[in-house]
Amino acid sequence: MVLVALIAFVGHGGRSSMPPAKGAPPAAAGALSVVPDVVADVEPSVVTILVGDGLGSGIVYRSNGVIVTNQHVVASATDGAVEVAFADGRRVPGKVQAADAVSDIAVVKVERTGLPAAKFRKQQPRLGELAIAIGSPLGLENSVTAGIISGLNRTLPDADGQGGPGGEGGQGGSGGQAAAAGPRVDLIQTDAAISPGNSGGPLLDAEGRVVGVTEAYLPPQTGAVSLGFAIPSATVVDAVDQLLRTGAVRHAFVGIQSVTLTPQIADQLGLAVRSGALVLGVVRGGPADRAGIRPGDVIRSFDGRAVISVEDFSAELRSVDPGQTVTLTVNRDGENVKVKVTVTDRPT
Repeated sequence: MVLVALIAFVGHGGRSSMPPAKGAPPAAAGALSVVPDVVADVEPSVVTILVGDGLGSGIVYRSNGVIVTNQHVVASATDGAVEVAFADGRRVPGKVQAADAVSDIAVVKVERTGLPAAKFRKQQPRLGELAIAIGSPLGLENSVTAGIISGLNRTLPDADGQGGPGGEGGQGGSGGQAAAAGPRVDLIQTDAAISPGNSGGPLLDAEGRVVGVTEAYLPPQTGAVSLGFAIPSATVVDAVDQLLRTGAVRHAFVGIQSVTLTPQIADQLGLAVRSGALVLGVVRGGPADRAGIRPGDVIRSFDGRAVISVEDFSAELRSVDPGQTVTLTVNRDGENVKVKVTVTDRPT
């Protein structure tokens, strides 16, 4: 009953009719006036990555020459060698330091210092926020498109055999393909136009912070209109930091789909609690399923630490390693239940 009501309220895209919270970002239409200033600030942090006859985009992560991009952009690089073109016109050799196919994130290093590093936002964006994409679609460097955040916690849809999601492509070409089946992480959906060559570039908010790394789009032959996807910045930061530290990424996995429980949603569903991570779905046979977690449960704490939102839960999950057992407190039918879950590595 809870799940049926939730679907009716939130809808397939996670939308609701509730009024914006105080202090919420301006509506996208009214925020378009900030786009020129955002672009002027962030453009120097956006690069083009050339790999043979193909290209993609990237973002300066650290001023000492660390650049982040998609793994699928650099997958064909011979011995990890790429060329990086900067907004100031300089082109320098780059080397793929490490990459992770599960998150579709790669780290490229160039011998250049004093670079303008982009700012990465830790919090998930809200539905309807302004979204600005900068990249090199079809080789047109530093192209800008704008739209809104259309959805959260997405996976790349099956394109029904019609070419699949598009990713990085050669200059002037018709586009390549994304990582074999897309990254195995939750994605941000946007209607900001994304084309071959955008992959690896930033998706920005109205303050010029990176909310995601552009991942893929669904091409028109699939029947899609303005369906683009980006890897959330919190996932990117976690992956890059692990790649720099150890050369590999471990992905703790519990196997749930969840949304932040707000007072408005709680009222609609008649729930006793007003915050937490509301479980929408459970992966069959996954850790949460084996532990007895059900759709409609509200995760309230993680090893004794309060969970107010999905971001809280995700942050806690990133702090543990696969194989560890954690204790979740879930509210079910108004009662708190402690559940032990043994976290696994995310399936590939």
